[in-house]
Amino acid sequence: MPLIIVALGIVVLLIMIMKFNLNTFISLVVVSFLIALALGMPVSEIVGTIEAGMGGTLAGIALVFGLGAILGKLIADSGGAQRIAMTLIDKFGEKRIQWAVVVAGFILGIALFFEVGLVLLIPIVYQISKQLKIQFLWLGLPMATALSVTHAFLPPHPGPTVIAQEYGANVGMVLVYGFIIAIPTVIIAGPLFAKVARKLVPSAFEKEPSGSLASIGDAKQYKLEDTPGFGISAFTALFPVILMALSTIITLIQDGMELEGNWFFDIVTMIGSPTTVMLLSVLLAVYTMGVARKIPMSQLMKSAENAVAAIGMMLLILGAGGALKQVLIDGGVGDYVAQIFEGSTISPLILAWLIAALLRVAQGSATVAALTTAGLVIPMMAGTGVNVELMVLATGAGSIIASHVNDTGFWIVKESFGLTMKETFSTWTVLETLISVSGLVFVLLLSLFV
Repeated sequence: MPLIIVALGIVVLLIMIMKFNLNTFISLVVVSFLIALALGMPVSEIVGTIEAGMGGTLAGIALVFGLGAILGKLIADSGGAQRIAMTLIDKFGEKRIQWAVVVAGFILGIALFFEVGLVLLIPIVYQISKQLKIQFLWLGLPMATALSVTHAFLPPHPGPTVIAQEYGANVGMVLVYGFIIAIPTVIIAGPLFAKVARKLVPSAFEKEPSGSLASIGDAKQYKLEDTPGFGISAFTALFPVILMALSTIITLIQDGMELEGNWFFDIVTMIGSPTTVMLLSVLLAVYTMGVARKIPMSQLMKSAENAVAAIGMMLLILGAGGALKQVLIDGGVGDYVAQIFEGSTISPLILAWLIAALLRVAQGSATVAALTTAGLVIPMMAGTGVNVELMVLATGAGSIIASHVNDTGFWIVKESFGLTMKETFSTWTVLETLISVSGLVFVLLLSLFV
């Protein structure tokens, strides 16, 4: 019965969002109340559970996402993103242009949200395709793949950061394992899949975006000499990863040599936390992308304000997803699922992927799917000895499967590349599914060694 209640709740959520066009945040809060009542939770405890779920989720991520949005905006508005993309394209040469676009997407994808990365890179990629007389989608599809993979597997992106928090995983180790999984996944779902897709859906690769570029944002284009240098731009974009990696390496050395904790290791731990990492990265970007180039502080802060304003609703939606997750836990749904699979031989990694995949297909949001999955599988993890960092990545992989009409990313890609519905399903939906399945396969392979 609890699972039927949850399923009906998700159906109601879909109807509210898709049929009545109700805001996702409002819909999630309403459905959280409805599911809590249907599960028989004491009326006096429902509001407290929803507030605790929302507060607990936002407590760990609001600063990270706010600072992350500012970092991406500073790099973009200064022309740093354009410099990274154009330099890589120049270095790789015309024959390997597709790989240049993939690397540019991967580097920028670490610092930028998926949608922001698309807005920034699509105009650049479009200009390159025109100059070199290469099909637009031939370059654009692998670029979007790189952005999607970093979004799914690498902190400080919403999905992996939130799931790591819920599972109590080490964010630095999630980043290390995420890189191991992300690189082969990008290669398979990016350049290799593009070759197959061009044979299966040739009409999609012959399309001109015709006006759709204007609909996704006005990414300002600079003369290359007016942008920051490639080295400093790439260093600024990758700085969060560098800090997290250094902190993780030092912590691994400490654990491996069984060294006692002291003030040095305490400082390393503090610096390696996502909030501190993003704060230091933003301060670096203010200097490298702004002050060092004599850009007025008022202009830099205007970029920061615009960035934070743009993610306000996303934060509320993540918080509401956390509220729904808490309702599932406190309402006993997670324990019920744990009882169903008690004694089951199915791997918790596969189970987390499967539940996240089903929720993703049902309601569209990757992050909401991941959060809801956490509420269902956390009670099942006790005593299994499963690696929690790999659980984060398995859940993340499941949560991005089969992007379709209830996912904003589907519409962004469709409009950006001027595709029909059928062409978008045949390229983007298949691509996201390939990323998801490849991610699970590499997680399972990695679980044999860690």
